[in-house]
Order: sequence, then structure tokens, then C-alpha cells
Amino acid sequence: APTPSSFAGMDFLAENNLCGQSILKLVSRGNAIVAELLRLSDFIPSIFKLESKEEKEKYSFILPDFAYFQGPDYYEKNIDQNQELQDRDEEFRENHIEIVTRFYKVFESIHKYVMDLKRFLEDLEEGVFIQQTVENVLLNEDGKQLLSESLYLYGVMLLVVDLKIEGVVRERMLVAFHRYSAHSSVDSNIDDVCKLLRSTGYQRSPVVRRPSKYPEEYFSRIPISELFVEMVIGRLRSDDIYNQISAFPSPEHRSTALATQAGMLYVILFFSPNILHNQQAQMREIVDKHFPDNWVISMYMGITVNLCEAWEPYKAAKTALNNTLLPGNIQQLSSRVFGRVPLVSKQVEDYLVEGTLTDEFVLDNIAKLMNCLRDSNSTIRWIILHTAPVADFHKRCKQIRDELCVSYNAQKLFLLLLNTAQFEFLLKEMFKKLLAEKQLKWEAYKKEGAERMAELGEVFSGTKPLTRVEKNEHLQAWFTEMSSQITSLSYDDSTSAGRKISQLIQALDEVQEFHQLETNLQVKQFLEDTKRFLIQMLRTINIKEEVLTTLEIVADLSYAWVLIDSYTGYMQGNIKQRPALVIKLRATFLKMSTALQLPCQRIDQAKSPDLASVSAYYSRELVGYVRKVMQIIPQSMFIVLHQIIDILTNRMQEVPTRLDKDKMKEAAQLDARYEVAKLTHDISVYTEGVLMMKTTLVGIIKIDPKQLLEDGIRKELVQQVALALHNGLIFNPKAKTSELEPKLKALSERLSGFRRSFEYVQDYVNIYGLKIWQEEVSRIINFNVEQECNSFFRQKVYEWQSIYQSQSIPIPRFPPVDSSVNFIGRLAQEILRVTDYRTTTYIDQINAWYDKKTTQELVNLKLWEQLKDAVDVFGLSAVDRLFSFMIVQELQTFLKYLTRFLLRPGAPFLKVIAAFGQELSNPERLIADAPKVYAQMMTSCARIWGPFLDCVMKVGQLQLIKKQISLELNRSCKVESKLLCNSLMTLNQSVLTAIEAHYRDPSNPYPGEDNAILYELTPYLETAGINDPLSKIFVTTSAVKSFGLASFMFIISQLAKLEYTKSLGSMKSRRPVDPIDGPPFVAGCISLLHQFHSDHTHQCLECLGQYVRSTVEAQATGKEKNPDLMSDTVSALSFLETFAAYGHLPRRAIERYVPTYIFDEFKHAVSV
Repeated sequence: APTPSSFAGMDFLAENNLCGQSILKLVSRGNAIVAELLRLSDFIPSIFKLESKEEKEKYSFILPDFAYFQGPDYYEKNIDQNQELQDRDEEFRENHIEIVTRFYKVFESIHKYVMDLKRFLEDLEEGVFIQQTVENVLLNEDGKQLLSESLYLYGVMLLVVDLKIEGVVRERMLVAFHRYSAHSSVDSNIDDVCKLLRSTGYQRSPVVRRPSKYPEEYFSRIPISELFVEMVIGRLRSDDIYNQISAFPSPEHRSTALATQAGMLYVILFFSPNILHNQQAQMREIVDKHFPDNWVISMYMGITVNLCEAWEPYKAAKTALNNTLLPGNIQQLSSRVFGRVPLVSKQVEDYLVEGTLTDEFVLDNIAKLMNCLRDSNSTIRWIILHTAPVADFHKRCKQIRDELCVSYNAQKLFLLLLNTAQFEFLLKEMFKKLLAEKQLKWEAYKKEGAERMAELGEVFSGTKPLTRVEKNEHLQAWFTEMSSQITSLSYDDSTSAGRKISQLIQALDEVQEFHQLETNLQVKQFLEDTKRFLIQMLRTINIKEEVLTTLEIVADLSYAWVLIDSYTGYMQGNIKQRPALVIKLRATFLKMSTALQLPCQRIDQAKSPDLASVSAYYSRELVGYVRKVMQIIPQSMFIVLHQIIDILTNRMQEVPTRLDKDKMKEAAQLDARYEVAKLTHDISVYTEGVLMMKTTLVGIIKIDPKQLLEDGIRKELVQQVALALHNGLIFNPKAKTSELEPKLKALSERLSGFRRSFEYVQDYVNIYGLKIWQEEVSRIINFNVEQECNSFFRQKVYEWQSIYQSQSIPIPRFPPVDSSVNFIGRLAQEILRVTDYRTTTYIDQINAWYDKKTTQELVNLKLWEQLKDAVDVFGLSAVDRLFSFMIVQELQTFLKYLTRFLLRPGAPFLKVIAAFGQELSNPERLIADAPKVYAQMMTSCARIWGPFLDCVMKVGQLQLIKKQISLELNRSCKVESKLLCNSLMTLNQSVLTAIEAHYRDPSNPYPGEDNAILYELTPYLETAGINDPLSKIFVTTSAVKSFGLASFMFIISQLAKLEYTKSLGSMKSRRPVDPIDGPPFVAGCISLLHQFHSDHTHQCLECLGQYVRSTVEAQATGKEKNPDLMSDTVSALSFLETFAAYGHLPRRAIERYVPTYIFDEFKHAVSV
């Protein structure tokens, strides 16, 4: 049986080693959990924070914290009894259940991780893994690393959760999951998860003090074996578990070498607070080894901690650290480190001089080069960490940092970082090349050396003539033997070959000296060449993989994963001045990408499927930072573009077709043209700077500089256009005259300037300007209309879910300035305000709205053309879509009113319908005593038409606007894209013909659900204006009895408020104060009836026909002429005629209900 010591030396990570594979998979999972926590922390729905007063009022009851568990019945009962709360709760569940479930899964995975760790430790103690115990595993190099990492990662998870997801937010998420999903999940251990992750009271705020006994109480919620914790701390105290001191042999660099395990030790010590509080000797040992010259450390992937603040509550830790924080020690340290900056900067710059880093120089001076890199990296690390604003709310921390910043020059440090990264990059590339060519070069040098010796052997044999060389059989034999010795050197046995080469070089020196061969220059040259080849073989054999490994360790920049952002300004400023600096920045980004090895190494070793998602997350984060830095180039380009457009638009005049000879110089405008050329050259220089970067693999994502430039230009365009749309479409609702047209004109001029600048610059930066413009402008508008329409949806489309939003080219969101979400909503509301049916009259013949009081024209067809010029076809279509959603909302509100109040079983209105329904049951006959019957009908229902009228008028107004937009879209399509328009019209007609053929003969095919032509064709038709808004069905309705009769009663009750005006050729309100207007009233009635079965429209028109005939009969046979009755009849006839025109009904369809002679009489009456 193997002994315990033999287990310490066995391959712990072998696939057949169950113990090693178990802990490796656990640590792999831990790294994946931390990555998921960091990823999700960027997607916390703001609603869970309840930051605004409005959110608290709306959601505080349905989003309780753990107070919910003290009385769940109370909360559920109140929600069930309140319809509004119930609807809000259901809506919240539909919108957030997916993200809540994802957060819960990562919370649950933390609990599962620690329980699996405890189970693993128990299995070790119980002997489940044969012959292996905690002690044995800690003797193994991989074993002690993995056991330490397993505990450390659990601590990191807890700290990251508290740092990134506030306690009260976690509680609300857990309660939400419990209420919505816990009952459906059989395996859910939500109680244990809640106990582990309940709020600790910690808040990431300088004004809120750290809770007492934090985080040790938090860490002790699930106890971990004390013995295990102490043994791990013991290993970290005494050992260099990652063997990194070999990469940093100098004592000066020891804290840098042990930085990784120092971060681990900081976290793990919270599992044993007794050491922090009372064990002064142990803490002194820890500080002397790990923190003798540093007090700001990186805990995990750039999450930094200042020990001066973190260890303040712990007596032993604070006392031990005070030695490091003595003012004299800090001053000495800062002098040494800051004094080293100019020295290492000079060294690195000297090495980067063109032609210095040759293969021979690198191989001869590798030790010196590595020492230079160690010095520069440890200097950069210390300065970045200790000058960063970590825990600045702590008085002593800020005082120490302020003292250090006196000697700190960020620009010089940034340049040192750039040059060091470039130096490392060149060195790595050279070593990779040398390693790849190592054997080939070895064989080539060996061949050359052997051939030289063989030739010399031939020379001394006398057979090969060489000037003044006498025959010497002894030297012939010796050189021939040397040739065979060189040939026999084996590449595979590098140690033996190295010793033998040294001996051969010594032998060549001796033969040259003893036989006085240096007197013959040609022989001497042969000997020198051979020695040189042998030395090259010796150098080549000493090229080892270990150099690259050491280089990776020395070049680590994971500690600055977050802090590097503070140097973004310096990066961008230098790029702006010298675009070619991008080459060195590329090396810096590659240096940052080495940080991915920290979280991904164990996942890769475990062959976990999480590797792709984890590496993709960190790679995307890094690529996002690269984009952020490089964005300065598109920003600078746009600043130059604005200057170019200003010159082209305002200063340069067009050259006339004919001009006098003496005015040629003036017309040439040489100064302005020179300035444009100079600015254009600046743009080309910026472009060249980006393209110098070359294709770069950052993590697992490949960055193409051309694509990076295009994305940067797109991003800047999106920022500028979105800002222009936001600022340009803010309206004052109290303005006496509408600001709509002036604002649209100004916006149109601004955006056309952007577009012209794109057309001008596209050739100089090699991009498709028009394509980019159309894609990005359409994306901005579609995203904003989607967000604006969220208010109409029960299930929202959040920003991070939108297909129009992008991480690399984000569309900015601006805070609302009124009740609308964004500029699309404000634009739509302003259009509705200036065309409000309460204050305006619509004249159909000229498609214009007039003010009721002043009769001044407010809106005409020019508005829609201006709107298209300002926001393009995309904006016009977006406004149209928003109006459609408004119509749907109005109709849904009306349907609720209709089914819950007007036509509900037992409603008073049903009795009225029943009473008058018999009277109107036969539309063919005339109503006896019609004026009296209809007057009673209108009186009995006068109070119930308010919501009915609101819906009809709002829908009618929206439909008339949609009709105008459709006309403008169609006109634009016919003018600007005639072929597309004709193709769509032909295809539309073909589809309609096929559908008609199917209904005439069902054996003909019908485009069913499996054929997407109808769904795909509709958006094209609507965008091209080939549609009729008034015939569109917006909502599905169930069967409603007597709706046609109810509509008729509503219509005749409102006709009394309207009068036909000859000068307008349509109806308008009799009194300006009445909230009604003829055309929107008719359009609203048509749209409303269209949502129901056509029988209701038929019934309504039949009753209207009966009403007209009966009132005309009563007027003709009555003793007294009633002018009001005549006016109502004229209004009814005008309504029917407008109804037929808007509904595209032929005249004969209306004449089924009203005889032709009555219409003729109406025409005669209105023409007189």
C-alpha cells in the first residue's frame, strides 16, 4: 500500500484521482459562480432598489424584504383584495420572473458550493478517498493550492455578493422568487439560501459605517471546520504555495511574488477572526512575510482592499500592520519606489530603441532583461495600488494616500506602463519565435560547424589546396574527429550536448593556440566561425519554455482590472496627440488580457463547459474597455467633422458657372479649401492610427481594427444623433404658438449636417457612410419607440432585452422631461396637442386642422413632410406605430367599460335597449311619432355616453393623423423608391387576389400560418404607406349583443352637438366648448365598428337609415316645421356620406338604407 508521503508526490490532478478531480471541479465551479455574480450585478433591475418615491409607492408592498416572512398571509391577503395591486403584482411577475430566477440560481449555487465543500472535507476525514486526508492533500503542491482556493473562493463569493448586490435588494429578490416560483421548484432549498444571504447591513457608502463584527459573522453563517481553516492559514503563512518566488528571486520583490496568496490570506482570515483579534505573533508573521511594504491589495480580479481600513477593528491585525504604516517606513518606501520610476523608464526605453532587441542580444542578456521587467512591473504595481482612491472615506487611508500622491506623476507612470507592455510583447514574440525555430536553428548551426571542421580536415590532408597550408596528418585526423563529434551532438539530450559543446569550444581554443593556427587568417576564420556556431548552439539549447512562464507571472496585471480605468484619460489624451501610440496601447491591452488566466485556469483544467461563458464574460469586459479607450479617435474625428461642415456650409460659396477672370482667385477660396484639406488630413491620420493596431486576440475575442474603427464611428454617431433628437424634441406645452414646426426644421438642419459630413468623410476613412447612417438612425428610433411603447405592454421589453440595444454601440437613455419616456413620446404628444379635437376643427378637403376660436390654420400637409425630413422614414413609421398602440389602449379601455358597465348583465342600459329595440326591430318601416320616440331615447341615455365619446374622438383623431402619415409615407416611397413601391403594390394585389380566389373556391390555396408572407409583407406595406388605417383591426373582441343598436343610439345622441357647415363641406361642433368635431367623430365610429362583427355595422346603418327616413317623413307631414329636426337629419346624412367615403363604401351600399332622392335633396339643400 502506498504511504502518505507517496500520496503527497503523486499526480493529484490525474483523471483517475477521484480526490483531486473532486476538489478541482469544485474550485472550477467557484470561479464560474464569481463570474456569474459579476455578470449579473450589471443587470440588477432598478425597480428592486426602490430609489424613487414613485417606485416606493407603487411597488413597496409587492416587493417586501424579509419582513414578509414574519407575516406572509398579511401581504398575500392585501394583494388579493386589491385589484390594482393584484394586476401590478401579476405584471411584475411576468416581466421579472426570468431575471429573478437567474439571480436565485446563482444565490443557490453559492449555498450548494459551500455545502459541497463541507461534504468533501467530511469525506476526506472519513476516508472515502482511500489513504488521503486533509494533511496528505496539503502536502501535495496542487492539493494545497486547490484546498486554499476552495475556501478562498467561498469567501470571495460572499464579499462580492455584498459588494455588488445590496442586502435589501437580495432580500427583495429572494422574497420575489419565493412568492412566484419556490412552490413550483421541488428541489429548492430557499430557506437555507435566505439564511445565508440575508442582509448584513453593509452598504457601499462612505457615510454608512461598517456593521459591527462584519464580515466574520457573515462568514460564520455556515460554519467551516476550524481545524481545516487553521491548516490552510498555516500553509499560506509558511509556504510559497504557487512557487512564485522563483519568478521574483530578489528580496525586494517578495511581496509582489506572494501577492496572489496574500489576497487569499486576507479573505481566509475572516473565517478565523480569533487570529485577527488576538494572535499577535501569527499576525506579525503574516504581515512581515506578506505585507512588509504594501497595505493596498487586490482581493480578486482587481477588487482592491486597503488593510489600514479593513483591519482597523481587529487588535492583533492592526498592531501588526502599524509597523508597515509607520511614517518613516512609508516615506522610505515611497522614496525608493518613486525614485525607481525614471531609472526603469530609461532602461526600458533604451531596450525599445530600434535594432537593440536582436536574437543574440536577448539570448546573451536574458537575465538582465528579466530583472528590468521585474523592477518595472513591481514598481507599476505598487504605485497603481497605493495611489488609488481605495477607502478614501477613512481619514488615515486618505492621509497616507495624499502623502504618496505628492511624488506621484500619473503621466510618467502611464508611459512606463505603455513601454513595459511593449517591451514584454516584443520579448514574448521573440521567445515564441525562437522556441518555434529552436530545433531547426540547432540543426543548421550543427551542420555548418561540422562542415567547417570537415573542410579543415581536407585542407590539412593536402588534397584541398589552401594558401600556405602544409599537409599535417595529425591535424587532419583531429579536425575530422571534431566534425564527427559535432555531428554526433543530440538535440534531445540537451544537458549532455551543452557540456560537450563547452568542451569542443575549449578544444578549438587550445588547438588554435598550441599549433599556432592563428598565423593563417583563413584557418583562423574557419575556427572562429565554428566556435561561433557552437556558441549559437549553446545559446539555442538554453532557450526554455520556463522563460515564457516566468514572463507571464512577472507581467501579471490582474490587480489593475478595475483601477486601470483611472488611466483612461491619459490613454485618450496621448492617442489624441499621437495616434500612432495605438501600437503600444495594443501591447497594454494584451498585457491586461493575461488577467483572464486567474479565473479560467482551473475551469480549463477541470474541462468544464463553463469555460466558454466565463472567458467570454471577462473577454467582453476587456473588449468593452478597449472600445472605451479607442473611442477618443471617433470623438476627435467628429469634432473635426463639425469644423469641416461649418466651413462647407457657412464659409464656402459655390463656384458660379461663369465668372470674370479677375475674380478667379476670390472664387477659388483657397484659404477655406486649405483649411478643409488640413482637417481632412487630420481625420485620415486618426484613421491610420487605429488601423496600425493590427488584428488582436483579446481573451477569446478577436479585435479587428477596421471593425473597431467602424464601431467607434457608429457609437459616436449614435451618441450625437440621440442627443440631437433628445434636445431637439423638447416642447413647452404652455407655449401660445406651437413649437412643433420650428423644432422640426432645426432638427432637420442639424441631422442633415451630420449626414452631409458622413457623405464627405466616408472615402477618407473607408466606410459605407449611408449604410451606417441608415442602420444606426433606424436602430435609435426603433429602440426609443419600443421603450415608449412599454407603457402599453403588460410584459415589458427592458433595455438589456431589446434587439435594438447593443453593448458595443449602446443607445443612450436620457431622463424623461415629462410624462413621456423619450423623444418619440414627446413628439407624438405634441402632435396630439396641436390637433386636439377639443380645440381644433379638421377640414377633410384640404387635410388641415384649424383653431376653433381664431380659425387660424395650425397643421397642414407640410407638417408631415417636415417630420419626415427631421426624423426620416424610420421616425415617421415609429410615430405611426406609437399611435397604433395608443388606439389599442383606448379600445381596450372602452371594451372594459362596455363589458363591465354598459352591457353587463342587469345593467340599466340593457333595459333601455330592450325597450327601444322592439320599436326599432323592423328597419324597413317608419317610426310613428319619430321626433318623440328618438327624443325619449336620447334623454334616457344622455348620462352614459361620456366614456363612449372619449374613446370615439381619441381614436378618430389618431386615425386621421395616421391617415396623413400614411399619405406622406406613400408619397415619399413613390418619389424616392418607385421600383420598391410598384413591387409592393403588385405583390399586395397578387396576395389579395389569391385570398379572394380561395374564398370563391376553397380548393385554391390560402397563405396560412405556415406561410409567412402575410406577416413579412405587412411591415413593408405599412412603411410604404400602402395601407388604410381606418380599415385596420386593432383588437380582438368577443361576441357582444346589441352593439350595433347601442352604437346607433350613441351616434344620434351626438349628432345633436354637430352641424353641417357649407363653407367647410363637413360637420363641426355647434358650440366651440363641446369636445367634438365631425371628421374625427366619423373616423372614430368607423374604427370602433370595425373591431366588431360586420353585422353590428349593418345594424347600425340600418337604424340610421330608418332614423333619416322617419325624421324626413315627420318633417314632411308635420304641421309645424322644426328647424332643429331638419338640422339633425342633415347631420345624419352628412355622417352617412362621410362614413361611406372614409370606409371606401360605394354609394349604392348606403342607398340600401336611405333612398337616393333623400340624398339628392340633401345635396340640393347644402348647395343652396
